[in-house]
Amino acid sequence: MQKKIPMRKCVGCGEMKEKKEMIRVIKTPEDEIVLDTTGRANGRGAYICSSKECLLKAVKNKGLERSLKAQIPADVLERMEKELG
Repeated sequence: MQKKIPMRKCVGCGEMKEKKEMIRVIKTPEDEIVLDTTGRANGRGAYICSSKECLLKAVKNKGLERSLKAQIPADVLERMEKELG
């Protein structure tokens, strides 16, 4: 029997992709918004493709804010853009 591959939807482009191909953005219990590189950190998560375009789309269409139920500070967005390269 084949193992089920976890799929997640990008909050930027709306495409379904494998979980391991995507980057998880979380809101920690302390209300801090960070990139979760392990994919296992505690907190409310949203997934985006590992491209800057998807991050910008997710910000523009408020997909990231909606998924995390929080405003995203500009400095956090800048840091995430840098990390995506």
